[in-house]
Amino acid sequence: MQWDAWGDPACRRELSDGVRALLTSALGVTAPPVLRRSIGEVPVEPSALGPTHLRALSAVVGDSHVGVSDIDRLLHAGGKSTLDLLRRRSVDRQQAPDAVLTPGGADEVQDILRYCSKHRIAVVPFGGGTSVVGGLDPVRDGFEAVVSLDLRRFDQLSDLDEESGIATLGAGITGPRAEELLRARGFSIGHFPQSFRFATIGGFAATRSSGQASAGYGRFEDMVHGLTVVTPSGVLVTGRAPASAAGPDLGELFVGSEGTLGVITEVRVRVHHVPEAIEREGWNFPDFATGAAALRQLVQESSVPTVLRLSDEAETGVNLATTGKIGESAVAGGCLGITTYEGTAELVSQRMAQARAVLAAHGGTSLGPEPGNDWEKGRFDAPYLRDALLDAGALCETLETATTWGNLANVRTAVTQALVDALTTQGTSPLVMCHISHTYTTGASLYFTVVCAQTTDPSGQWLAAKRAAGDAITGSGATITHHHAVGVDHRPWMADEIGGLGANILQAVKNAVDPAGILNPGKLIP
Repeated sequence: MQWDAWGDPACRRELSDGVRALLTSALGVTAPPVLRRSIGEVPVEPSALGPTHLRALSAVVGDSHVGVSDIDRLLHAGGKSTLDLLRRRSVDRQQAPDAVLTPGGADEVQDILRYCSKHRIAVVPFGGGTSVVGGLDPVRDGFEAVVSLDLRRFDQLSDLDEESGIATLGAGITGPRAEELLRARGFSIGHFPQSFRFATIGGFAATRSSGQASAGYGRFEDMVHGLTVVTPSGVLVTGRAPASAAGPDLGELFVGSEGTLGVITEVRVRVHHVPEAIEREGWNFPDFATGAAALRQLVQESSVPTVLRLSDEAETGVNLATTGKIGESAVAGGCLGITTYEGTAELVSQRMAQARAVLAAHGGTSLGPEPGNDWEKGRFDAPYLRDALLDAGALCETLETATTWGNLANVRTAVTQALVDALTTQGTSPLVMCHISHTYTTGASLYFTVVCAQTTDPSGQWLAAKRAAGDAITGSGATITHHHAVGVDHRPWMADEIGGLGANILQAVKNAVDPAGILNPGKLIP
């Protein structure tokens, strides 16, 4: 990806006249475009990794797999949150890892971790670089140096058990490449988060990722059959059977561990046959409460679509769900719902009929396939829009949470009000939008998008808003993160999330597998 923006530069978005007019009239955005520098013009802090360490690490992976140029280091300097991108537009020297290592096997990872443990060098595992919570920040935390461990060479489909429906994939393989290899043999994982085009299989596991089709196929941890994890203390292989009563599931310690406990090098994941039929349908509900009640009824009592989403009135009003039509009025009033059904033609027909009956009985009006098709075409493109808004002088960022159905309205109100208050206090008029992104029998995820005019300190502006939103989330009894993970950004709320004993348990595990504490310091564990 680009060093200071999301994704492929060829896919960069230009704002339409409608969006620019909306920014000026509704939000007061008048700032000139931000000047972006080419990567070769950016000053970088000098590497702290001395020649002795470089020679030793090169002996492990080979000279060609040790990157020490400023460009190599900048491309591994962190993730792609708004704060990340604002920092990269600073004129100050950029923080970056001291070197980038690209091992080619688990034995090389083991040797790197042992060497770095002995010499107090921090190691940050790196997959696709899509973190939006500071999960890839090169935190030194008192260590002599910090290196980025790029897993791109773990890029193979090494086994496909078609009878069991289990694929064994290298942790560095990207979502599109995994789907390409599997679909050539008639299979699919069905995991499509917004980061899909660039994120990796190992990253999905390390962050407890949740894809847009989670209503039908589950979250990524539901798909994980087993892992191979390399730690400074040894190698752990989990998942010998689909279920076991042989004590706690040790694999669950590493799913969601964000590289703090070990380096995931291989994932055995559940797969299914490529669906023969796919149908999409948009729905309109008079208000968010009515739509949320319809979704709850559907997931609790009927056949659930593969994709199930609901935008609130503000998000529907600007067509954020269909990024190619933002600023147009394709959906007039109310709230837009999106459903997708996958499977055999017969199963799709049955599920669609059942869902239609429930949604219509609870206030929904069918809009036909067009809204769903429009959403599908642009479902991975919202980060490009975020970057274009930043260039235009707007502040744009997202955050998410999850809670029970009974607490959903309370959390939405509390977080929206917290964001509005925090940003209004700083002299801006924010637009706060929300949608239900993932549904469960007992609750749902709420995904918020915030847009306002930038102040003279946009990083401080968002940090204040994020603190207010995080406090509102935890204060209302919701989780601090549903699928973005913890990283640096959500760590301040982890003590509240898991309690003192929970923090002690995580630290005890880390002490056992990473006694020197070199793995991704400053993340996850409070």
